[in-house]
Amino acid sequence: MPIAVDIDVMLARRKMSVGELADRVGITPANLAVLKNGRAKAVRFATLAALCEVLECQPGDLLRCEADDAAAD
Repeated sequence: MPIAVDIDVMLARRKMSVGELADRVGITPANLAVLKNGRAKAVRFATLAALCEVLECQPGDLLRCEADDAAAD
């Protein structure tokens, strides 16, 4: 069951750029892009908490489970 990352959705709702979010969270724009594009293998709870604080949301607003197509077979 893959995890989908919806940071783009929250950025659009908050009218915030990736660069601004990265600055406010304290991570590099490159690391934020890896997370945002779903290429990250892990995320620290401290980073997730900082993202939620800056974006004024809950972890479930940023991460969700997607059905695995292989499980449907």
